[in-house]
Amino acid sequence: MTSRGGETFDIARAVSEIDELLARPLPEAGPTAHEWLPFTQEWTLISGSGLLIAPLWESDSFTGLRGSEWDEASEAGENNLAALADALDARWGPHRRAGMRVPIMRRNANEPMPLLFRTLCDNDLLGDLVVWGPTGSPGWSAGAGPGAAGPRWVGVSVSQCDGDAPMILTATVTGQPLTELQE
Repeated sequence: MTSRGGETFDIARAVSEIDELLARPLPEAGPTAHEWLPFTQEWTLISGSGLLIAPLWESDSFTGLRGSEWDEASEAGENNLAALADALDARWGPHRRAGMRVPIMRRNANEPMPLLFRTLCDNDLLGDLVVWGPTGSPGWSAGAGPGAAGPRWVGVSVSQCDGDAPMILTATVTGQPLTELQE
């Protein structure tokens, strides 16, 4: 699945990786593309016009888990998301939510939607987003000269594409306001 399989969740590492995403230039145009590890074909980054999505953590597979074992494994993913949200709230202030219900409905109806939400849906990253922004990329400030990276919006979410698949905690960085789609 992702390059994060088998790793223990570490908040400091996750925050550092979000900082790295914020420091990267956002693609200005072009198709959405995946970066993969060469031998395992696990994805490490999704990039597209104005967006970056990276895995921060991946749980073990849920295959064979039932009842309380499944609930405990699922809670671990939600707890990781909550801990990361607390750390980012301390940095950027209170987060807000951007639900995925409307994008999922639009995908199922083959309706158009913004590239970010289409990319999340196309990759089964269907967990509601916890969002901050605008934040500045490192070195950015209001009134910075031409070519300086501008404000960024950050979203984190935890997703599971089906009941046996691992949970994936991802970070999304975009140069456009990250707001919930309306019906």
